[in-house]
Amino acid sequence: MRKTTRTPETPDTGGEPRPEPIRFYGTTWVDHSGGYALRRAGLALGALAAAALGALLLRFAYEGVALSDIGSWASLLLVVAFALCSAMAFTRTLSSYSRRPDETAGKDAAAESSMRSIRAIGFVGVLLAYALRSCVEAPGEKLLRGEYEEARARYERRRTARTGNPAAKAKAKKKRGNKKQ
Repeated sequence: MRKTTRTPETPDTGGEPRPEPIRFYGTTWVDHSGGYALRRAGLALGALAAAALGALLLRFAYEGVALSDIGSWASLLLVVAFALCSAMAFTRTLSSYSRRPDETAGKDAAAESSMRSIRAIGFVGVLLAYALRSCVEAPGEKLLRGEYEEARARYERRRTARTGNPAAKAKAKKKRGNKKQ
């Protein structure tokens, strides 16, 4: 699970930003190197296989309940519970790859904590969301890329603002503009 309080900058203040690693990908998501595409395809297929195995496991659980002859309403309730938990876990997991939870609101942290049991019961939905996202990009890549590019832009602005004499920079820029014409 990702931590929500990370910053992409080095521990010393003013350091150059570093990309945050993603589980199973490290920092290869930045430049798509190191077998990134193959790793993405393998993880998507692995998640699909695990989801299929999980669905088979749930079927065996259902058959066990059906054999106990506790009533059709209980069997129906079990199926509805697994379907709802899987659907909720799928949508929550898929949306978590594109936004971080709001750290300032305490109720959002409580909501995430309360979703753990639903995600555990609806693990098939979590696996399907991971497989679907892996078909597009590394899960969480879009979010981390935006944060990393924003940190790089802030770093570049700070670095260029501190270097050199501003009056000399203006003269050099003016000279370069005249040469191009």
